Amino acid sequence: MGRALAGAPFPYRANSLNLFRLILAAMVLFAHSFYIVGAGEGPKIQGENLGGWAVAGFFVLSGFLITRSRLRTAPGEYLLHRIARIFPGFLVCLIVTAFVFAPLAALIEHGTLAGFMSTPITPLQYIWSNLTLYIDSYTIGTTLESVPYPGVWNGSLWTLFYEFLCYVLVWLLGGIALFRRNGWMAGAVFVLSLLMWIGASLAERWGLDASFLLFAKLAPFFLGGALVFFIVERSGINTIVAVFSLTIAVVLIVAVPRWGGQASAPFLAYGLLWLSSVIPQPRWVARNDVSYGFYIYAWPMQQIAVLLGASALGLPVYMLIAAVMTFVLAWLSWMLVEHRAMEWARPRAGRLRPTPVGP
Repeated sequence: MGRALAGAPFPYRANSLNLFRLILAAMVLFAHSFYIVGAGEGPKIQGENLGGWAVAGFFVLSGFLITRSRLRTAPGEYLLHRIARIFPGFLVCLIVTAFVFAPLAALIEHGTLAGFMSTPITPLQYIWSNLTLYIDSYTIGTTLESVPYPGVWNGSLWTLFYEFLCYVLVWLLGGIALFRRNGWMAGAVFVLSLLMWIGASLAERWGLDASFLLFAKLAPFFLGGALVFFIVERSGINTIVAVFSLTIAVVLIVAVPRWGGQASAPFLAYGLLWLSSVIPQPRWVARNDVSYGFYIYAWPMQQIAVLLGASALGLPVYMLIAAVMTFVLAWLSWMLVEHRAMEWARPRAGRLRPTPVGP
């Protein structure tokens, strides 16, 4: 990047990444609201709704932070931390959905719980089939039959499987000395991932399924963030470079169909990191990362809000009600599950600031 464009070290302990991730999670709720209430698909950029672009933002920031975590911890410790960060909150969300939200929906829609435990997909099967992060079942019995987006209890969780695949990929790359020493290999891996997405039609002809295509679509965002970690570690964050990066990211996203977003990943990561270093966040947000809980609970809360009649009040009011309901669940998830799980997984001596998770 050169001495003239070198900048200040990234403030790992004094940034607003928690706030930015919470904003991205709120964007997902906003985008999904249109689908869930039957109001169309909402605003789009290059055919992708705002929720999809928010997920891209999550992935670029996660790629940056997770690469740092991998290079600062032993392989086993890294995996333990990643499992502790993503699985406990996810598993509790599945259980609460199956045995709190779904029975409530059954009572609202049918007035009875008759057959609830035995009608496929049963609550236990819903939990079991989704246990590995790969979402195989979206429905629970005959619930959510009367809503505009029927039968789907959580249309957001599918991204977590690909997030964790990226964790594993960085875990493997982190064991290679060349990757650890400099950013050249990280850059090469990012370019390869971008080419993989550009050539996705060839992968389809070779028989690879939709699951591979989703990984090919999301991996460049994560690896773009990983590449930026090496750049920032070497040269810091520079305001001029950041503004230029954000400009390039916007141009690529808006002007280049299909793969422009993936190509923008390093520029988007650098720009978002700069913004998080200059825009302050409330102290309670800095201490409590509720973005993950907000992301995983938003969809079921939006469906419950529809069942309770909130969508009849108009889309803006519905979104506000769903957001408040979701925030309550996100706060409880952070305080009772996520934070405790990370505390148990990390040694008390020399404990690092918890590495956040993104969808």
